[in-house]
Amino acid sequence: MQFLTLTKQQLQQMIAHVDAQAPLEACGLLAGFDSKVESVIEVTNQAQSAVRFVMEPIGQLKAFEWMESNGLELIGIFHSHPAGPETPSPTDIKEAAYAVVNIILSRVDGAWRARGFWIEDRAFREVPLQIR
Repeated sequence: MQFLTLTKQQLQQMIAHVDAQAPLEACGLLAGFDSKVESVIEVTNQAQSAVRFVMEPIGQLKAFEWMESNGLELIGIFHSHPAGPETPSPTDIKEAAYAVVNIILSRVDGAWRARGFWIEDRAFREVPLQIR
């Protein structure tokens, strides 16, 4: 994927979710088509950790069922790094299980910043986020 398109409202929903969970990591899924996000789905971080996320299995399953019933696909995963870094951690790279854009929200100078990444073959490259 060369870029990911989402709305200002979708970005604000992700920011509100991760901000409410800080200082713990927060996570969720992005449903849509091709490179366009249609829905942000918040999922509980079962790990309840400031440095790791594990999506709660039942919440993740319900999200996948909802996507399927609404004709949407998984096109992204988002999670926060409340204390950094802005890029995927070694754990993120090791545990990446889906060929989708991974959005990491991290605090930069006190404000949340979102960056997209494609993780594959134990490496990552940045994917621009187009906010409309």
